Amino acid sequence: MSPGHAFVEGGSGRAVVAHPLPDELVELIAERCRALADPTRVKLLDRLREGEATVVDLTALVGTTRQNVSKHLVLLQHAGLVARRKEGNFAYYRIADETVYALCEAVCGSLQSRFDALRRVAAA
Repeated sequence: MSPGHAFVEGGSGRAVVAHPLPDELVELIAERCRALADPTRVKLLDRLREGEATVVDLTALVGTTRQNVSKHLVLLQHAGLVARRKEGNFAYYRIADETVYALCEAVCGSLQSRFDALRRVAAA
């Protein structure tokens, strides 16, 4: 296998990437991380875990304007994390890349453990 090329690990279906990472892949990784680096977008992704939703549905959840929700959804769409379908006057958004769930679980689990530890220290 040449450096920087992915192959599928037997049985797991997961792509394993060789290191060092090629510059093009590093840019894509950084773009995805930037897309996840906003609390509003994290909330939107968390809600979309339940299934498709419109901007109106998501606006009520996030507590901001439709324009702001739309702006965040476009960014998530450009990053390949959400997909959009149009039906009548409504656009429905859904998770496009379900690997975001594994990433969120890893980050959320790690942060939850850290948060719990800090809370225990503060209570002591």
